[in-house]
Amino acid sequence: MREKVGASRLMLRPATPADTDAVTALLKVSYSQLLAASYHPGTLELVLPYIGKANPVLLASGKYYAAEAEPGALVGCGGWTPEKPGSGEIAEGEAHLRHFAVHPDWIQRGIGTALLNRCIAGARSAGVRLLHCFSTLNGEPFYQASGFRRIGSIDLPVGPGIVLPSVLMQREIS
Repeated sequence: MREKVGASRLMLRPATPADTDAVTALLKVSYSQLLAASYHPGTLELVLPYIGKANPVLLASGKYYAAEAEPGALVGCGGWTPEKPGSGEIAEGEAHLRHFAVHPDWIQRGIGTALLNRCIAGARSAGVRLLHCFSTLNGEPFYQASGFRRIGSIDLPVGPGIVLPSVLMQREIS
């Protein structure tokens, strides 16, 4: 299912395992450039090998989406799961945003919002009432503008003994 976004040629579609390399490339360029404004270079050096890789479970879930400027040219990605990242816990009526990124050359063009709206629609149709987000520090204003409220600061474990300072956020979507 491809979905045209706005008047542009941007298309949203479910990502698949065949997108592994393209999603990994997008995550690496997005996170390495966009997170640099909010994180110390040493922190990024530690976390990027963990957060800059496509998650095969997400790519196979049908709940992770790719935004393409043209076929094969990914400019954004993101999704949602009923499982809590890291623990796999499931709470009825709740879900979690996962692994959002937009290419630095494509920020401020509505791509993140289009991906978020697609996730909200899918989660809502699955009976989700509360959406959680582990936001990066620089992502907090985006999520706040999209109706999320800040719950508090968290240290998100991303690897053995490695944490990423983040913000826990929530939004009711019922």
